[in-house]
Amino acid sequence: MKLFESCGPVRADIAPPSSLPPTSEEELLNNEFNIPTLREMGYEEEPTSPFMGGETEALRRLHQYVTAQPAWVNSFAKPDTAPNSLEPSTTVLSPYLKFGCLSAAKFYHEVARINAGKVHTAPPVSLHGQLLWREFFYFQGFVTKNFDKMVGNPTCRKIPWEHDPVMLQAWQEGRTGFPFIDAIMTQLRVEGWIHHLARHAAACFLTRGDLFHHWEEGVRIFDLYLLDDDWALNNANWQWLSCSNFFYQYFRCYSPIAFGKKTDKEGLYIKKWLPQLANFPDKYIFEPWKAPLAVQQRANCIIGKDYPRPIVDHDVVSKENMEKMKHAYANQATVLNDWVDGRHGRAAANPTVATVAASATDSGNKRKRNTVALDSEEEDEDEDEDEDTNAVAIGGPRLTNKKPKL
Repeated sequence: MKLFESCGPVRADIAPPSSLPPTSEEELLNNEFNIPTLREMGYEEEPTSPFMGGETEALRRLHQYVTAQPAWVNSFAKPDTAPNSLEPSTTVLSPYLKFGCLSAAKFYHEVARINAGKVHTAPPVSLHGQLLWREFFYFQGFVTKNFDKMVGNPTCRKIPWEHDPVMLQAWQEGRTGFPFIDAIMTQLRVEGWIHHLARHAAACFLTRGDLFHHWEEGVRIFDLYLLDDDWALNNANWQWLSCSNFFYQYFRCYSPIAFGKKTDKEGLYIKKWLPQLANFPDKYIFEPWKAPLAVQQRANCIIGKDYPRPIVDHDVVSKENMEKMKHAYANQATVLNDWVDGRHGRAAANPTVATVAASATDSGNKRKRNTVALDSEEEDEDEDEDEDTNAVAIGGPRLTNKKPKL
């Protein structure tokens, strides 16, 4: 905050031009500069995101979710919003900032106008705080060499991440057997948007929490689907959630079961995004593998057939991963050498994610995938960081969520 305040006041929003140069009919009929259609850009599927793009929509959302709700704005605290509400519990404005449909300065000053003379929350949890996180990560991306990589990034902890392409694909496609995580990843693929705490849970699960996969893999997949994907924010937050940078309390781990129960005890979010589980009783909706066979039959969903069993035992692997993180933190001087030398099954010459993916012979493959129902109750080990996995709550242009085939 001191650094931000030392920069002086935020500049005023730049007003739109009062007029445009005249355009000839010939220029209007010229197709060279027309906006391409989705099919022309290589997208074959119809759009599935409910969020429309453009400045008109951005300004409408700003008015509806900010200007028209002064009490909500003044009391806004990002950690208090729900990751699994059926409708977004945040502003859904970050893709409009990302695409330039909404000026960050305009957003800032509108919040400042509402805050003026009122009791209100403050950074890092307030709406202004979300904009400051955005600027902070932009700054980090600008000044840090190789910011989007572990190797060659001077501020990134070196962790001997594992790689199992089967597990990675299961996470990406929402087939981990943990309904909360699978619902999050399904919403991401369909809408191109998930709440920031949902991003936290999914990111922790992929990295230090359960699968112990490289945060660069998560960056790549989020980049594929997120409508508000932003190079600096995406890389920064994956480093944060994997405890590779910025945040180092690796012993604080999101539970893929208990965390979602906090704000959705009935599992309505899960039932929306995983309809095959819609008939499960609330008691089993977060842990369907614990349901007796008779309950599964009544729900028309047999675990292991209609919905997968958990691919790992969270109680076991989360503790194993904490030990791995502890060892990596204590041995930073040798971890990277081990990585490069291939002592963890990694390629020796160029330890990039692409190389690692091509040499899937590491210790992650040696761990037996869990196919047995878990018996123990989940501990509530969730985190309470104030940062956002992509800064400001998001929505985005109505685009398909798959990259074009080039």
